[in-house]
Amino acid sequence: QLVLLRHGQSEWNASKRFTGWVDVDLSEQGRSEAIHAGIMLKRHGFEFDEAHTSLLKRATRTLWSVMHSCDQHWIVVKRSWRLNERHYGALTGMSKAEVEAQMGTELLQKFRRGYDKVPIEMRPDHPFWTGRDRRYHDLGDVHPRGESLRMCQSRVLPYWVDRIAPSIRRGKRVLVCAHNNVLRVLVQHLDSIPPDQIREIEIPTGIPLVYRLDDELRPVGPRDAVG
Repeated sequence: QLVLLRHGQSEWNASKRFTGWVDVDLSEQGRSEAIHAGIMLKRHGFEFDEAHTSLLKRATRTLWSVMHSCDQHWIVVKRSWRLNERHYGALTGMSKAEVEAQMGTELLQKFRRGYDKVPIEMRPDHPFWTGRDRRYHDLGDVHPRGESLRMCQSRVLPYWVDRIAPSIRRGKRVLVCAHNNVLRVLVQHLDSIPPDQIREIEIPTGIPLVYRLDDELRPVGPRDAVG
């Protein structure tokens, strides 16, 4: 059993800003979404053996709320920078309206929904540069400066292969609480969706997506939403 959960609405989701690795918190709506997700999972009888999340508080706080609502505070939680949101480079902090006004609608959509479009690189003097944050002290040159969705995929899938998939094969019931593009990458991988169709993948905030997988970790039937 695998459940994917996008964090509840963040403060910058609400203001339609490119967030990436900036550690913004949940909005009031997002906190409610997180609590509701946990209540729904408990109501439907879901139990977990371990959870995986990012190093960003909007995901970890959502996970805490779910664990509290499910009365499963004790399960193992593993955190990794590899589950952080896609890095939006120099677009970080800008509103989507600002990017559209400066660069046009077509380029905005390529940045948001495309597979290979790389945003302008973030420099270390950018106000939202996280290269000096002690959470990422060991990353060095691996620290992203701006990622296409393909580049985001290249750091997320190794974590799936090395950490999440082995747990599922051992019979663990796993919850992944992460971010929009991280979950889009995982859905694309699990459902074998071609790259040219990835723009169609929508991951709502605070709605658990349930996969039942066979021994080869292929989906058995369509994914379900618990809401």
